[in-house]
Amino acid sequence: MSHKINILAISGSTRKNSSNGNLIKAIAALTTDIFTIEIFEGIDMLPHFNPDLDYGKVEEDLQVANFRRKISAADAILICTPEYAVGVPGSLKNAIDWTVSTMNFSKKPVALITASTAGSRGHQSLLGTLLIIESSITTDTQVLISSIQTKINSSLEITDRETLNLINKLINSLAAMVNGSVPVEALLPAPLL
Repeated sequence: MSHKINILAISGSTRKNSSNGNLIKAIAALTTDIFTIEIFEGIDMLPHFNPDLDYGKVEEDLQVANFRRKISAADAILICTPEYAVGVPGSLKNAIDWTVSTMNFSKKPVALITASTAGSRGHQSLLGTLLIIESSITTDTQVLISSIQTKINSSLEITDRETLNLINKLINSLAAMVNGSVPVEALLPAPLL
């Protein structure tokens, strides 16, 4: 590979030293030869989404403009998130809502990892949102990891073999998608409304 793939990573948890933030760091350590991963800090600093402010006025908000710019500049997006109350964490959903009108996620390769105690309902909800806004996702670029706290050690290494295999498959699939070697038929369709 002639150049590294630029990945913008977003943790759905705003907690300091969260399992999802640690998982992003573990993935960054595994992929130094193929990815340059920038972790977006500050989804909790974005203002509450307000459609009245979205058209023509949002560029005045530097945090929103910066978030949109980083998504547009990235080759791909990596989202690692917990599930809160069987749904998507509010700060993550709010951040994504700020990108809808600008289509920042449209045709953008996205890897989605829901790492939580359970997580299936939050995962399905976020997957549906990402597909509606035209993110490029395949079955191999989305993973649900339960009990994540038991699968990463204090050195930020993935210690569970099955989880590591899933993550490696996701990494390779995301790289293939960015490099154009995934057929369009492999992309998941948007859910029916």
